[in-house]
Amino acid sequence: MQQLMQQAQRMQREIAKKKEAIDSQEFFGKSEWVELSFNGKKEIKTFKIIKDGIIDEDDKEMLEDMIMIAIKDAFNKIDAETEKELGQYASMSGLM
Repeated sequence: MQQLMQQAQRMQREIAKKKEAIDSQEFFGKSEWVELSFNGKKEIKTFKIIKDGIIDEDDKEMLEDMIMIAIKDAFNKIDAETEKELGQYASMSGLM
């Protein structure tokens, strides 16, 4: 029983270490007009409009769509990294 508890604690430390590594990484999202980055906690770190020139009022809706595409791109990368590193533990309730 003690060996099982030690194994569980070791696994818990390993999960925490991997999650901390993911949280400290920077993930970039990019669309045609926008580039941004988030940390692994999905907190925005940088945001840049990369389209040259002035954006007209007519382009406002397009810009908003581009921002959403870039955010979703970054979040998908964070989720993929989390799944890659911690997916093996997903079946254990309460660990992710």
